[in-house]
Amino acid sequence: MEEKKGNIFTFHNEIIQREEKQNLLGQKAISIWLTGLSGSGKTSIAKIVERKLHDAGKLVMLLDGDNVRDGLNNNLDFTPEGRKENIRRIAEVNKLFNNCGVITLNCFVSPTKAIRQMAADIIGDSFCEVFIDTPLEVCESRDVKGLYKKARAGTIPNFTGVSAPYEKPEHPDLAIQTADQSPEESAKVLFDYMNQKSQLS
Repeated sequence: MEEKKGNIFTFHNEIIQREEKQNLLGQKAISIWLTGLSGSGKTSIAKIVERKLHDAGKLVMLLDGDNVRDGLNNNLDFTPEGRKENIRRIAEVNKLFNNCGVITLNCFVSPTKAIRQMAADIIGDSFCEVFIDTPLEVCESRDVKGLYKKARAGTIPNFTGVSAPYEKPEHPDLAIQTADQSPEESAKVLFDYMNQKSQLS
């Protein structure tokens, strides 16, 4: 048991260790962090992989930017400070899920190298960075939510790829080019990688 923050809060180490929980579930916890521009296909790919994992008998949690900001992070804006806190909280949630042996799939733009490194530092060894590498013009042509149109019109400030930068990962654990393949094909690439990484089958 470790006391922190001036002895006001106390962090309790797990009585049942992560390894025991993983053995109970028959899986290895891993945090897949899908990063890429809006419209790159992060959530579409993750939903397919989530179904594949579930059908394979694995316990998995999908965390998506829209859903998280609707609840846990609904008090945060899209300023650099708000984006950083958004990712910090999500990474801490990932750590809790991983400690319970749960596989997590994360779909967040997380536009800077620093913000992704922060997530990796919090999550630890189970963090896997997956770059959904889709050109801006392809993402903008999809624009299912109409976000790029609004960003171009100046309605949405600080929009990644238009009025805010996106720093591509230099050495991701996996990069998936989605421009010329279907979400199902991209999902197979990710699922196969996870199967190799975490011995899912």
